[in-house]
Amino acid sequence: MKGLDRSGARAKAISKTAKGKPPHKKANPAPPRRASRLSAAAIAEMFRRFAAADPDPKSELEYKNPFTLLVAVVLSAQATDAGVNKATRALFKTADSPEKMLRLGEEKLREQIKTIGLYRNKARNVMLLSRQLVAEHAGKVPRDRAALEALPGVGRKTANVVLNVAFGQPTMAVDTHVFRVANRTGLSSGKTPLAVEEDLMRVIPAEYAFHAHHWLILHGRYVCKARRPECPRCLISDLCLYGAKTV
Repeated sequence: MKGLDRSGARAKAISKTAKGKPPHKKANPAPPRRASRLSAAAIAEMFRRFAAADPDPKSELEYKNPFTLLVAVVLSAQATDAGVNKATRALFKTADSPEKMLRLGEEKLREQIKTIGLYRNKARNVMLLSRQLVAEHAGKVPRDRAALEALPGVGRKTANVVLNVAFGQPTMAVDTHVFRVANRTGLSSGKTPLAVEEDLMRVIPAEYAFHAHHWLILHGRYVCKARRPECPRCLISDLCLYGAKTV
């Protein structure tokens, strides 16, 4: 009997505990995941708006010909376009070709561009590329990527700028602004400049390809800024997938 009493007491305790527990609730369904990439329709609309707002965007670097453009882009690494322009206005009056740059000499070149960051190394590269242009290309800036990237101080981004601006090719120069805007908006999720470039070349409609990198650079420079993007005045804010928009 005592064993039965103990069994009965346990049964009552279990029953009482079960009654005291709140009924089991079903877990709330997970919220739908935010899209990480823009749709083709959104991308087309984005660039339609860019084109309507600025039909013919230009590089903010000042140049006179393909050679001075090449030099200006090499000098612009880790420097502002405004700072480069200030230094090159006088320079390009006297050294607007590889031959004239070589006659100027590295010491005088350094003196003219010393307000630009890393000016010593950049001066050396400008002299080397000028020498190579004279020796291998008859003093002309080549129109193909491989030859451009073989020049001292010239990487893929610089080559893309020259091919686009000087020679009218629909390239995508990915600098810090383009990289940031592409990842914030959902145009790309690339982790390297090359991955972003390949994404953008694939998804941007052909009719916008020529001007696309200028629109993205200018948007990143003046609106979609690194520290505090100006989302309230952004013309593509309703399309952009950035999750931390400013108000």
